[in-house]
Amino acid sequence: MTHASRTAPSAAERAYRHLKQAILEQVYPGGQLVSEGEIADATGVSRTPVREALLRLETEGLVKLYPKRGALIRPVSAREIADVIEARRLVELHAAERVWDRRAELRADLARRLEEMRRAHAAGDISALMGADRSFHAAVVEAAGNEILAELYHRLRDRQLRMGEASFRLSPGWAEVALAEHAGQLAALDGDDPQAWRDAVAGHIDTAARMLGTLR
Repeated sequence: MTHASRTAPSAAERAYRHLKQAILEQVYPGGQLVSEGEIADATGVSRTPVREALLRLETEGLVKLYPKRGALIRPVSAREIADVIEARRLVELHAAERVWDRRAELRADLARRLEEMRRAHAAGDISALMGADRSFHAAVVEAAGNEILAELYHRLRDRQLRMGEASFRLSPGWAEVALAEHAGQLAALDGDDPQAWRDAVAGHIDTAARMLGTLR
């Protein structure tokens, strides 16, 4: 058996990855009903692994299954937005306080991620822009050194990506705002005022809350 054959994803895993990416990128928007046959045709697998993938996505809260009809893509709810923003405040503001003493190393990392965001924006690649944006935020949380909080934050990733993708598409100017505010965070790290840094992080979360409010 070759290494490639041992590591090749199963049919259920292929269907899961395809559908999850389609949901996060709004190919299947919230409220749309997708049939097992439609997914099977798109992924080239049978309905049995498609059903397994849908059950997995249902446990993650991304779809709701209806027997003999298919899967309803769950819309982003006002409650979900509020919960995600609250969780971000708790984790990101705590992390912002913890990383101040190691800000020189963090700033270099964030500068690289901001440049990735700028390249993605220039190329019109919203998915790459969102991925780089999430990586920017995750870098701050990871630098705080609390592995449990970092794990919890990464569990928010899919929800944030889906919300952010929709927000970027509905509000084209949001990308420029995000880039400017991230640049402001880097500028704060160059200074000697930890409160200015925390304020920059908090202000960016406040902006995200306002923008995500348009999805309600």
